[in-house]
Amino acid sequence: MIPVNGDACNDRLMRITQPSLSFRQEEDPEEQATRLRDCFRSLLGMDVIESNAAPLSSPLLEYTEKKDGYTEIRFLFESEQDCLVPCYLLLPDGDGRFPLVITLQGHTTGVHNSIGKPLFPGDDAYIASRGDFARQAVAQGYAALAIEQRGMGERASKAENRSTGCRFASNRALLLGKTLLGERIFDISRAIDVIPLLPAELSGKIDLSRIACTGNSGGGTATYYAACYDPRICVAAPSCSVCSYADSIGDLYHCECNYIPRALRFFEMGDLALLIAPRRLIVIAGEKDPIFPIGGVRAAFRTIDAIYHKTGCPDHARLIVTPRDHYWCKD
Repeated sequence: MIPVNGDACNDRLMRITQPSLSFRQEEDPEEQATRLRDCFRSLLGMDVIESNAAPLSSPLLEYTEKKDGYTEIRFLFESEQDCLVPCYLLLPDGDGRFPLVITLQGHTTGVHNSIGKPLFPGDDAYIASRGDFARQAVAQGYAALAIEQRGMGERASKAENRSTGCRFASNRALLLGKTLLGERIFDISRAIDVIPLLPAELSGKIDLSRIACTGNSGGGTATYYAACYDPRICVAAPSCSVCSYADSIGDLYHCECNYIPRALRFFEMGDLALLIAPRRLIVIAGEKDPIFPIGGVRAAFRTIDAIYHKTGCPDHARLIVTPRDHYWCKD
């Protein structure tokens, strides 16, 4: 029998597809960004998501607890209709207004890890090694907002006949003309909207003119795309997530939540930096990361670097490569 390779067709298309909205050195970057932004929004289903937005209202405060050097606040808000978003806000002690860092967990047991609160087996070791993103930020003098991403942690499906991971959430979003990625970045943007609606003694301590966003793996992916969507994010620091599609999600198995339908017909991941420049972008990668290979990271960053040079701010984009694998590095 003649051997059959079930991947051959799409392997070939991955090799030969030329995205139609790729960054072009000879063209005006603002005009390119305008075309790319419209396409990006359309593919993510942002029109559907935004049309289902819940009216802005004051978040529901669940508790406020004093910690060593900071205050921890737990609250929920509604982003889309019937869509509650659990958050933890950590505010440093002291007077003044603090820049805000939005922290995003990837495929872990949930947002509680960001604040250093173990709830499940394995959390202690993960937190001790690198996982308490929000607690790290508040220790450096930032206000930290930890958001539970859709399909993860508390927001994973509880129904017995539905996947508890991202699969069901991703595929059902597609049926509705949305994407799970689009839903996640909308939640991040809406979280920024509701900060001023917190009680004045909380919101008054946050400087919304200085917003950063960071996370590892699925948190890094959401960070990068959220910066593409919301210009209020001044600094984006995605970790173990920015890589050429051809070398990562187009070649290796990844969770469904990484995919934007038809994306490669129009852009590669690096091209999307047109939607971020000239704001600051710090791409963090692991030399030994098996699912976001360093060769693909460097390929994506070559495009990013060219975009930032073209827009006149080459020092606003950096690539930091650690000696680790798929890992958040504190130092």
